Amino acid sequence: MENSAPPDRDGRTIVVIGSSTGGPRTLETIFSQFPLVDATIVIVQHMPHYINSALCRHLAKTCLMEVRIGEDGEPIEHGTIYVAPSDVHLKLVGNRTIRLFNDEKVKFVRPSIDVAMTSLERNSDDRFVGVILSGMGSDGAEGIRHIKAIGGTTLAQTLRTCAIHAMPRAAFETGRVDQMLPPEGIRERIIRIAGIL
Repeated sequence: MENSAPPDRDGRTIVVIGSSTGGPRTLETIFSQFPLVDATIVIVQHMPHYINSALCRHLAKTCLMEVRIGEDGEPIEHGTIYVAPSDVHLKLVGNRTIRLFNDEKVKFVRPSIDVAMTSLERNSDDRFVGVILSGMGSDGAEGIRHIKAIGGTTLAQTLRTCAIHAMPRAAFETGRVDQMLPPEGIRERIIRIAGIL
């Protein structure tokens, strides 16, 4: 049976959500009336620069979490959503610190969901959740494999609720997705796993 109690304060629940075309609308649904949870959430959304701040502002209005654009060298905090800025890759160093770097595109995109997800490191304290939402291409499939391999929970958006279902389909085809859920179901699953602060 899944343990729904919040982790010890030395450990973290880290949720990485990847999305592309159709993602902003899905994110709006997931974070509508979203409570303050005992987790760090990283969103990697394929989008142009001019959308970055608007997405953060919009999500901040709909939920109780703090929402901000991730900055290089920034330590992650409980109860915070970090949005990966456009045109750079984001990874977590030691599961604790954001690193931004300008490397080659991965699967034609930067930031890459795969880069963010595969940067997570297995340890006995942290819990991980990987989520793939609506989008074109296959970014995130390797990330889902990795999160499952390090003992995390893996979710993907149901195809019927996606504007573009290529990304969640690619994730599902890895055989490493625990559940396909609509946006409301993803919201509830994250809340159950993380626990409310």
